[in-house]
Amino acid sequence: MSGARRVDVAIIGAGPAGVAAAVAARREGAEKVVVFERDWEPGGILQQCIHPGFGLHTFGEELTGPEYIHRYLERAKQGGVEFDLNTMVFQMDKPSLKDGKKTASFWTMNPRRGIEHIEASSVVLAMGCRERPAGSLAIAGSRPSGVYTAGTAQRFVNMEGLMPGKRVVIMGTGDIGLIMARRMVLEGSDVVAVFEIMPWVSGLRRNIAQCLDDFGIPYYLNHSVCELHGRGRLEGVSVVEMGEDGKPVPGSERFVGCDTLLLAVGLIPENELSRMAGVKIEPMTNGPKVNEFMQTSEECVFAAGNVVVVYDLVDFVSQEGERAGAFAARYAAGNLKKGGREFDVIAGNNIRVISPQKLTGGDDVTVYLRVGAPVEGKCRLYAEPGICSHILRYARPGEMNEVKLEASALNALPPGVKSITIGLEAL
Repeated sequence: MSGARRVDVAIIGAGPAGVAAAVAARREGAEKVVVFERDWEPGGILQQCIHPGFGLHTFGEELTGPEYIHRYLERAKQGGVEFDLNTMVFQMDKPSLKDGKKTASFWTMNPRRGIEHIEASSVVLAMGCRERPAGSLAIAGSRPSGVYTAGTAQRFVNMEGLMPGKRVVIMGTGDIGLIMARRMVLEGSDVVAVFEIMPWVSGLRRNIAQCLDDFGIPYYLNHSVCELHGRGRLEGVSVVEMGEDGKPVPGSERFVGCDTLLLAVGLIPENELSRMAGVKIEPMTNGPKVNEFMQTSEECVFAAGNVVVVYDLVDFVSQEGERAGAFAARYAAGNLKKGGREFDVIAGNNIRVISPQKLTGGDDVTVYLRVGAPVEGKCRLYAEPGICSHILRYARPGEMNEVKLEASALNALPPGVKSITIGLEAL
């Protein structure tokens, strides 16, 4: 094995965040921009998302997932971005000082080139997220075949031409599960019902309307699958109603016959590499703690997309990817200028998830957030002390909200202010 291979900006992951970051890094002037992707093809999860609904914010028209990512891949091709496909990044080193500035390094494995050591002036983490599996739910019963995450079933149907089953129950109202409810019906399956443990829907309301209501698929809130039945193949599930205290209601258990259970019960950011690099993880999001430049606690490491926080729209993922790529390129060139202050961004009343969590006043920023509980009526979203306030028609956990903060407003705050609190209150 020879010496380390040098790049200006390295991007790990060729999903929507990674490809957008690469495009922006090249546009910002970085010479050697390389995207490392473990799959055979770039595109990430969008390869299997053949339904429409992407691109309304970015392109002003409705596209399928493959159409959306194809446009970014064309930009990357025209911009001279390099892709190392079928290449696994298996080890991140902690950044080290070189010529007075921190640089990143990591190790890759490729069937043709073998193991390589990569050194980069900056790196963008864009590994995305994975689905929460059945093993994390502690459902009673045996382990029959026929239990899949919704994304696995989506890949089987849309890319492999395989049908997971004929009579389907879906647990959770995550967006992939809702979309797969419709898809399974269109492919000839009987979708019996969708069960959600929370008292509210966790996905987008438009997906409830278009994927469940339009197809006559019932959904039940405050219900959970509590047991699997069947040994070789799933034969059915037991479903129980959940009380206000979050515990099963005695006597409410019932059997639902099915041969397939799809799980849409949450997404987990892929942050094993982030931890290897030594970046601080934000407990609220389970992703890297970032500032307005999408810069982590290690100054040469940037992060974007679902590896930071799980977004509801791919357009937001691409926007944050572009920010990460542009600022990573500036850092690589030695001209990333932070503001002169530092603020913690604190989740206030009824805010469950927030990103970024650090600000320096060096650039205008959009703060993305999710509420903890729905407010079905007028409410006020605010950033204090006295930065801004907006009236919303409603706020729901399944839909991200955003607050735009101007650097000038932050820098105008009194010197003693060290934190910004963002909260929501019903009116």
